Amino acid sequence: MLTREEVAHVAQLARLDMDETELHRITGQLSAILRYVAKLDEVDISGVAPTTHTHDAVNALRDDEIQASLPREQALKNAPKCTAEAFVVPQVLT
Repeated sequence: MLTREEVAHVAQLARLDMDETELHRITGQLSAILRYVAKLDEVDISGVAPTTHTHDAVNALRDDEIQASLPREQALKNAPKCTAEAFVVPQVLT
């Protein structure tokens, strides 16, 4: 289905360095994938509704209720580094 030249061209566009063995192997693998996709295109799905969800759950979320937050001392208890008010993290921007 695909030629070695087509795969080499796409590899070059993607800046992939492939030797002849890899080109041969990838050409076969990509051709097999495209043959499978072409086979799927033959399936008649005209009467099948699109699947938006695989599960019939109407609302799996809990109600949004105001609750007490975690006390600051307990939230900071296991922090490797903290002040009395917050976590201390390493600076990432200089």
